[in-house]
Amino acid sequence: KILGFVMLGSKDFKESSKFYDAIFKPLKIKRVVITENYVGYGHLDEPNEVKFYLCKPRNGEPATYGNGSMIAFLAESKDAVNQFYKIALDNGAVDEGAPGLRSDGNYYAYIRDLDGNKIAAKSNLK
Repeated sequence: KILGFVMLGSKDFKESSKFYDAIFKPLKIKRVVITENYVGYGHLDEPNEVKFYLCKPRNGEPATYGNGSMIAFLAESKDAVNQFYKIALDNGAVDEGAPGLRSDGNYYAYIRDLDGNKIAAKSNLK
């Protein structure tokens, strides 16, 4: 195990949560907690294990995305990657790479979320 959780700042984390609610459905990730400061998501197999958060930055400064930063979520199939990508674009995401095989032999799709964060879905085909 490498990561405990991932946290992204958002200009409007409650609005962004609607976007993530939609794109996470094919990845079997769902919202499991919401407070006035953050929204937390977990996989359906481990709904009590929050692994992804959207939040207001604690320092009160505007949320910004990281240049060169990306988060990739695992998908169970190519179809789930395709659904993730379509749902994301239908909900205001920007295309960063259409679904397809990549040099490592796996299937990916890349988008930018509503705050400009680069997000991918990956299906292991090896």
